[in-house]
Amino acid sequence: MSKRLGLTNLSQARRRTQIDQIPQLNGVDTNMMAQSSELGDVVTSLQAAELGMNGAVSVAEIQATMAKLSEQEAGVTARLDTLIAAQNAFKHDLTRLDIMRATLGSQAVSTRSITNTMLSKAATTAQRLSTAVNQLDLEQARVRDTLDVVEQVAELKVCVLGVTGSMGAAQDWEAAASYLHRASQIPRHVLHGSFAEDIVPTAEVPDPPNVTLAQAAESLRDLFLREFEKAAEENNGSRVTRFFKLFPLIGKAEVGLDVYGRYVCRSVATRARSNLNAGTHGSQSTEGFFYANALTKLFEHIAQIVEHHGGLVALHYGTGRMVRILERLQTEADIQGGIIVDAWSDERSLDRKLTDTKSYAFTFLVQSFLPAQSARSATPRAGSPINRAASGDAKVHSEEGVDTKGVDALLNEMTLMVARWSLYCRFVALKCKVADRLVTPINVMTTFLLRRSVERAFQLDEQPAGLSLNPSKPLTSNPPYMSSAVDDVMYIVDQVVERSLATSQRPVISSVIPSVTRVLDSDFIGMIQRKMRDESYPKAAIQGALPPESTIIAFLVLINDLDMATDYVKRIVQSRLEIQRGKTSSNEGANASFKPLDALFPFEDDAFYARSALRTLRQSFDAKASELISDGVYVAFKNIVKPRLRPLLSDAFRNIDYQMNESELEEANRSMDNEEAADQGTEGMMQYHFQRGWDALTRPIGRIFTDNNFERLLSTTISYLAEVLEKRIWSYYGRINDLGAVRLERDIASLVNVVVRGGRYGLRDAFVRCTQICIVMNMEDDEWAETQASIGKAAEEDNLEWKLDREERLRARAIVQNNK
Repeated sequence: MSKRLGLTNLSQARRRTQIDQIPQLNGVDTNMMAQSSELGDVVTSLQAAELGMNGAVSVAEIQATMAKLSEQEAGVTARLDTLIAAQNAFKHDLTRLDIMRATLGSQAVSTRSITNTMLSKAATTAQRLSTAVNQLDLEQARVRDTLDVVEQVAELKVCVLGVTGSMGAAQDWEAAASYLHRASQIPRHVLHGSFAEDIVPTAEVPDPPNVTLAQAAESLRDLFLREFEKAAEENNGSRVTRFFKLFPLIGKAEVGLDVYGRYVCRSVATRARSNLNAGTHGSQSTEGFFYANALTKLFEHIAQIVEHHGGLVALHYGTGRMVRILERLQTEADIQGGIIVDAWSDERSLDRKLTDTKSYAFTFLVQSFLPAQSARSATPRAGSPINRAASGDAKVHSEEGVDTKGVDALLNEMTLMVARWSLYCRFVALKCKVADRLVTPINVMTTFLLRRSVERAFQLDEQPAGLSLNPSKPLTSNPPYMSSAVDDVMYIVDQVVERSLATSQRPVISSVIPSVTRVLDSDFIGMIQRKMRDESYPKAAIQGALPPESTIIAFLVLINDLDMATDYVKRIVQSRLEIQRGKTSSNEGANASFKPLDALFPFEDDAFYARSALRTLRQSFDAKASELISDGVYVAFKNIVKPRLRPLLSDAFRNIDYQMNESELEEANRSMDNEEAADQGTEGMMQYHFQRGWDALTRPIGRIFTDNNFERLLSTTISYLAEVLEKRIWSYYGRINDLGAVRLERDIASLVNVVVRGGRYGLRDAFVRCTQICIVMNMEDDEWAETQASIGKAAEEDNLEWKLDREERLRARAIVQNNK
C-alpha cells in the first residue's frame, strides 16, 4: 500500500512539473505572435513606400524613397535571420509537448482504475442501506395511517352513538350538536370509507355513518329553526341566543345567520314603525326635527345591534361572518329609512316645493342685468317686492311663490338626516341608498336658497351712513365701509358650505360647492358690476369737473364690497381646510362642528375631493373679484385722481426758478427755514404745496377705501405720478444750472418722501428713474467720467442698478447748462 502511495505521489509531482512548464511554452508562442505582428507592420510600411515611389515626381523624391526602402529591407532581413535561428528551439518545445501529452494520458487511465476499484464497494453499500431505511419509513407511515384511521373510526362510532342517544329520550340538543361538530372534523374519505361502513353500524343504528349524520343534521336544523322562531315570537332573548349558537355546530352556519338576520330585521322594523307612529297621529310630525329624529333612532338601533351582537357572531361563527347579517340590516335600513323619508316628503310637500323652487324666476336678479333704463322702468327701486310685501300687496305673494324660511328649515332638516345617515355609513362601512332620496332635494333647494338670498340681499341693500369726502366731517359708520348685502350673502354662503360638509356626502359636495361658485361669480359679482356700471359710475356732469360726491362714495363702497367679499370667502374656505376643534357652528339644524375633512369624509378620496372643491371656490371667486377690483380702481384713478394730479404738480412747482446764483440759493434756503419753522415739518415751499395738495387728494379716498384697495389705488397713482414727474424733469432741458440742479434733486426727494409716508417704502421704486436723472445731473466731472468708464462692468462697484440706458444718461447729463 505504501509503495502504491509513493508511486502515486511521484506521478503527481511529475504531472505538476509538466503543468508548470506550460506557461513557458505559452510565452514562446506569444513571442512568435509578436514577431509576426512586427513583420506585418514592415510589409505594410513597404507597401506604403511603394505607393510613395509611384507618386514621386522628381529624382530627389525617388532617391529618398529608395533609401527608406533599403533601410526597411535591412531591418526585415535581420528579423528573418532571428526567426530562422530560433526555429530549432521551437522544434524542441514541440517535442516536449508531445511527451507531456503521452504521460498525462497514462495518468488519466490510472486515476480511473483507482476510482473503480476503491469506491465502487462503498457506493453499493450506501445504496443498500438507503433502500432499507426508506422501506422502514414507508412501513412506519403505513402503520401510523392505519392507527389514525382506526382512531378516527372509533371517534366516528362514538359520535354516531352520541348523536342518536342525545336525540332520543334525553333530548340534549347541545350534546347532539357537539357530537355532530366532532364528527365534522373527521376526514371525508374516512367517513365514506368501506372500513367505517363495516365497523360503525350497530343493531340500534344500522345505517352507514354518513347517512346517519346527515339525517341527524337535517332533523336538528328543522328542530332548531322551529325553536328559534318560537323564541323570537315570544321575544325570549336567552332561548334565541341558545339555538343561534347551535347552528354552526351542525354545519348550518348560513341557515343560522339568515334566520338571525330575519330576527333582527323584524326587530328593527317594529321599532322603526313604533317611533314613526308615535308622532304621526299627533302634531309632533309638523314641528321641529321629528322625522330626522326618527331616522336617527333607526340608525342608533341598528348600530346597537351591530355593536352588541357582533361579538356573539364572531365567537360562534367566526370573524367576518357579521357581514352577512349587516347585508340584511342594510336592506332593512333602506326600507325603513325610505318609509320615513316618504312620510317626511308627504308631510312637508317636498315635491311641490321642489317644483316651486325650480320654477322661481328670480325677477329682481334678471331685471338687474337688463340695460339700465329698462331695468329701472321694470322694477322701480321704491316699489321693490320687499317694500310692497310690507304694505300687504297681494301681487307680491304671486311673485315670491316660495317661503324662503320654509326652504331654510327644510334644508336644516335634510342636512341633519343626511348627516346622521353618513354617520351610520361610517359605522357600518357600507354605501347607502336612502341618501339618494335626499341628495337631489338638497342640491336644488340649496341653489335656490343661495340665489334667493343674493336677490333679497340686494333688494334690501343699505349703504353705510354718514360717509363724506370732507376730511373735516367725522365718519359715523364703523370701518370697513361696505354695503349690507356683503354680510347677508356671505352669512348664507357660510351656512351653505357648512351644511354641505356636514352631510359627509360626496354627491352633495360635487353639486352644492360648484353651485355656490357659480352663484357668487355670476349673480353676486354680476350685481356689483352692474351697479358700478349703471348706478355709481363716477362720471363728471361737466367736462373738467369732478363727479358728484355721492356717486364717488357709492363707487368706492362697491369696490370695498368686492375686497371684503374676497376676504370673507377666503376665511370661510380656510376655516374648513384647517383643523379646528371645539368651534361650534351656528347651524342649529345640523348642530355640526368644524371637524377635519378626513373625519367627515372617511371613504376613499372623498376628503381630497372636498378640499379640491373648496379651493376651487376660493380661487375662482378671487380671480373674478380681483379682476373687477382692478378695473374699479383704475376707473377711480382715471376719473377721480388723475384729473387733479397734473394741476397738483403744476401748483407745487409754480414760481420755482432753477436758474439761480448763490445769493438766490441762500435766500431760498432762508425762506425755507422760515417756512419750516412756520409749517412745523415741511422742508421747502414746493414740498409744502405738494403735501397739502396730495393730502387733499388722497386722504378723503383713503379713509373710505379698505387698506388693500387704497394700496392698489396708490400704486396706480404713483406709477402715473412718476411718469409725469419724469416728463417735467426732462422739460427743464437747458433751463437749469448747477445750483438749480441741486435744488431740483432736493425737491424731488422731498416729493418722494411725501408720497411714501406711512411705511410705504416699496413705492419708491416707481421714482428710480427720476432719482437717477437727478443723480446724473449733479455728478462732479471726475465722478461722471468714472461712471462712464465703469459702464458694462459689475454693478456692485457703485451699488447702483441703472434704469437709464446710455443715451438717457447722456441726455440727463446735458440738462444742466454747464454740463453740455
